[in-house]
Amino acid sequence: MALKYAGLKIELREVDLKAFPPQLLKISTSNTVPVLQLSDGSIIDESWDIVKWALTQNDPNNWLGENKCHLLDAEILVESNDYSFKNDLDHYKYADRFPEHDKQHYRQACEVFIAELEAMLGENNYLLANQISLADIAVFPFIRQFSLVDKNGFEQSPHVHVKQWLNHLINTKLFQHVFQKHEIWKTGNTIVYI
Repeated sequence: MALKYAGLKIELREVDLKAFPPQLLKISTSNTVPVLQLSDGSIIDESWDIVKWALTQNDPNNWLGENKCHLLDAEILVESNDYSFKNDLDHYKYADRFPEHDKQHYRQACEVFIAELEAMLGENNYLLANQISLADIAVFPFIRQFSLVDKNGFEQSPHVHVKQWLNHLINTKLFQHVFQKHEIWKTGNTIVYI
């Protein structure tokens, strides 16, 4: 989303996560996606780093905040998301792979982070302010994944602000444009730009 928001023309190569193409394996040190190869040949292979890079190129609505005031708070929130919540989310999504606890246990672990977001959103329309910031863009895809594991349970949860925030972000034109299905890339395919 940050790449599109920044107005950067990027060639998209959708890959099958079970069969990474050799071209990706050749350039990625982490063997994960996304990977962004810049025109100078340098590689950015962490989502969060791609978001920050894109915003340094162009930030028309000031997602970084005045004098990049949102950056430190966003870093802290993303670290909590990436190193705690994502682990809990994986256990919740794939509870059958982690039989040490039941699915409800993993859901409750996830809801610790959701409750933190709920408190933040009780103070502002978005996570760090009353306007969207890079923190929202970095975190909401994972909250969306959480909401899809048990849609009914999420809708009935007491996290009113999180539900409104997530619904708003999912219904933006930016999200609708970026989160479209694309054909798996193969050498010789028509180039797709986002």
